Parts: sequence; C-alpha cells; structure tokens
Amino acid sequence: MDKLFITGIGTGVGKTVTAACVTQALQADYWKPVQTGLLEGTDRDTVRSLVSNDFTVCHPELYRLKEPASPHLAARMEDVKIELRPIIDQAKVYQPVLRPLVIEGAGGIMVPLNEDQFMLDMVLEIQAQVIIVAQLYLGSINHALLTAELLRQKGAPVLGWIFNGPEHSNAADIVRWSGYPLLGHIPFTAKLDKAFVKAQKFNFR
Repeated sequence: MDKLFITGIGTGVGKTVTAACVTQALQADYWKPVQTGLLEGTDRDTVRSLVSNDFTVCHPELYRLKEPASPHLAARMEDVKIELRPIIDQAKVYQPVLRPLVIEGAGGIMVPLNEDQFMLDMVLEIQAQVIIVAQLYLGSINHALLTAELLRQKGAPVLGWIFNGPEHSNAADIVRWSGYPLLGHIPFTAKLDKAFVKAQKFNFR
C-alpha cells in the first residue's frame, strides 16, 4: 500500500474519523491537501489528536481557506487559485518510504477543486487507492452507488468501503451491488478518543 485516498459519498459522513482510524491502524502518515472552514478548526488537528502511535506524521495543508465551502468557492472568495500540480508534487514529497500516506479529500469525489478540476482528478493524478466512506441515511444507497460507478468508469483503483454509524442491512447491499469489498465498520460512539480510534480494525488486503 502506497497512497490511500479517503473520499465520501457526501459531506459529513465521517471521513476525518475514518482517516484517523485508518492512519492509526496502518501507522501511516496523514495529509489533507485542501482545508476549508479554518475558523471551525482543521481536520489535521482532529486526526493528530486521535492518533496514538509513534510513527504517524500529520502534514500541513497546502491550501488553507477560511470559508466553510467547497474548495473552488472558498478559493474564489479569497482570490486564491487551487492548482493540481503542486498537490501532486507535494504528495510525492510527503510519501513515506516504509508506510502509506493517507490523503483526505474534501466532501465527495465530484467536489470541485477549481473551475475545471475535481477531487476525482486529484485521485487519478496521484494514483491513490480509494477508500469510500459512507453513512446510511435516506438516499445514501443512491449516493454510494453513484460514487462507486463513477470511480469504476474512470478507472480509479478502489480498495473498498468503510461504513460509519449504526449497522444496517443496506451496507451489505451497497457492497454487493457495487462489487467493492467491505473493509470495515466504525460504530457510533459518544466518546471519540484515542482508545476508540485504536480499537478499530479493518480488513485491508
């Protein structure tokens, strides 16, 4: 395993918690290239507070934007141009020799980075294996299968699914219909801390 890209079927489905759990499980490094909503705190700070191994490095964001909006809109509001090439180059710099680099996207796979490129373009250019994060809510099957189908059509290497929250039979259906394997399930917890993150196990091949 080299680079892993954490994407979601939408916003607020648990990507950052999943990224922390995967980072801890693999003793990987962590990086979120584009962070919006700085006034609400950063996902890097969250992951750093939850990981407890002695190896993980949480790298600084390349683009830091104040507005809690999609990257292209937040950048437009601050007169910033998000470019894909610096992200690709920085990923090579941050890639550890002996462990994976977990890269967290913003929102879903078709969230725009700029006027012409999307998170999907980042995945394809970086050549990262994709972990799709999902929660089960009304409409989630549609969102999940659309995400999976687009990744398949574009030839992105998908490692599989991680589900967050209460277990539901819809998860098994999504796995079966998509053809991508189940990597794990992160249950709901009222106490999100290092011990909880460390306890999560995944079926990585």
